[in-house]
Amino acid sequence: MSYIILDRDGVINFDSDEYIKSPEEWLPIPGSLEAIAQLNRHGYRVLIVTNQSGIARGYYDLDMLDLIHEKLMRELASVGGYIEEIFFCPHHPDEACLCRKPQPGLLYRLSEKYHVDLSQTFFIGDSYVDVKAARTAGAIPLLVRTGKGERTLEQYPELAAIPHFSDLARAVEYVLSRPGNRHEG
Repeated sequence: MSYIILDRDGVINFDSDEYIKSPEEWLPIPGSLEAIAQLNRHGYRVLIVTNQSGIARGYYDLDMLDLIHEKLMRELASVGGYIEEIFFCPHHPDEACLCRKPQPGLLYRLSEKYHVDLSQTFFIGDSYVDVKAARTAGAIPLLVRTGKGERTLEQYPELAAIPHFSDLARAVEYVLSRPGNRHEG
């Protein structure tokens, strides 16, 4: 099986410095859901790895996060796509856990569970912590300029060497154009 890993906020949906605290605040970036469905049609199993410190901060609870993810799954299904699983870190940054990106804990967990060869797997994110987690775990980082992407490229000009794209749809075009890509089934 071919896998691809995505960050959530700023890649699939619009991000907010005030956090995404309810299904009403979760709004997909135009073209992102269709891009995931396109990956699925080409044989990719899509996994999400996301930091959700809003739980530890008391902005929302696990039940609300489930409702947000149910909306994501429902809207994605409406365009023919699906997510295999969403891995999330609920911890506060001060807790120094191993699952909060830029730590690679969630990537290692999904690799073990699904037998994913991270060295052959793209991780599409919008921030420095996504790139660092991908590199530490041995995955292949790609960067989108949505969400924190533009700011990330300004703050870390060395990341310009990583393939970067205007949005998830363009990043998916890149992935699907690579040699050895699975064909539509």
